[in-house]
Amino acid sequence: MTTRGGGRDLKVRVKTGKGRSLSPKLWLERQLNDPYVARARREGVRGRAAFKLIEIDDKHRLLKNGARVVDLGAAPGGWSQVAAKRVGVAEGKRGKMGGEAGGKIVAIDLLAMPPIPGVAFIQLDFLDPRAPDQLKQTLGGLADVVLSDMAANATGHSRTDHLKIMALAEAAAEFAREVLAPGGAFLCKVLQGGTETALLAALKRDFAAVKHVKPSASRTDSAELYLLATGFRRPRDPPATMAL
Repeated sequence: MTTRGGGRDLKVRVKTGKGRSLSPKLWLERQLNDPYVARARREGVRGRAAFKLIEIDDKHRLLKNGARVVDLGAAPGGWSQVAAKRVGVAEGKRGKMGGEAGGKIVAIDLLAMPPIPGVAFIQLDFLDPRAPDQLKQTLGGLADVVLSDMAANATGHSRTDHLKIMALAEAAAEFAREVLAPGGAFLCKVLQGGTETALLAALKRDFAAVKHVKPSASRTDSAELYLLATGFRRPRDPPATMAL
């Protein structure tokens, strides 16, 4: 590994070396030179993805003090860390009347996740039929915000990877419909491409506003986008029929 430059910031270059192919070399070089990776290390944040949520929330104000938040596919926990701080549970903030602010974070993932102060963790596949009820029980009611930064494991085939991540986004949206309170918000990762048309149409039916957002922490060469849906219109239960 070498660095070059005078008094300026030095860019790290990784030698290919024996046993290291070009692809891992380029990935490692990008990581070592990524300012968000460096910032995550300095600030004790679990990954550069946390800064994407910070930028989105700074602009759109999703994570209000006292909000109840669900983080789908949460591991390693960067988004949960951000949410816990912003809704007040990380610092133990109190409401205006002196009581607890009432904010709650529930993270759910099939993988294990190290504890985060103020965050309840459920180790379970969010597609499990038990997940919505278990989550609402842990949350103590319906959610104000559902977050999803999930991405399927890459296969290297762009079309297949696109379909996999969009299937995850659609499943996350369906989950959000089950657990969101009226007026709630849903934020999920997608990829640019035509198959998101159906998802957009469904979200526009169920939410007052839907838009694409791309924070600067998302790499410019990535097709990654986020869909932000706000103002959830929770369908009313159908009226009970009277027995004759």
